[in-house]
Amino acid sequence: MLIVYASKTGHVARLVARLGLKSLRIQDGRETIHEPCLLITYTTGFGEVPGEVLEFVERNRPLIVGVAASGNRNWGTGFARAADVLAERYGIHVVHKFEMSGTPSDVAIIQEAIHALSGTEQRATA
Repeated sequence: MLIVYASKTGHVARLVARLGLKSLRIQDGRETIHEPCLLITYTTGFGEVPGEVLEFVERNRPLIVGVAASGNRNWGTGFARAADVLAERYGIHVVHKFEMSGTPSDVAIIQEAIHALSGTEQRATA
C-alpha cells in the first residue's frame, strides 16, 4: 500500500521511513495518486489539518483508506486532531494517533493497520 504523508518538522517523515514502504510526500496538495493509500499527516495550529493535506484529500478522497496523525500531547484535546477532522469531514477511518516521530509501538500499530487495510482492499476488488 502506498503511504502518502505531509511532514513539516520531519517527525512524520521519520516515522514513514521506519515503515519501509513506498511513499509519496505531499508538497502542495496538487499530487494525484492512482492506488489506495494510507495518509499520514501532522496537525497544525490548534488541532487543524494542514492546507496542503486538505487540498490533497479533495483531489484523491476515493483512494484514501485510512489516516494517521502526529501531534504533541501538550495540546490536550488538540493532540493529533487532524485525524479526527479528516474523519468527521470526509469519513476517513482513523488508524492511529502518535506523538512526534512515534515509538516502535506506534510503528507496529500502523504496520498492523496497513496489513488489515490491504486485506480489505484486496477483498473489495476481487
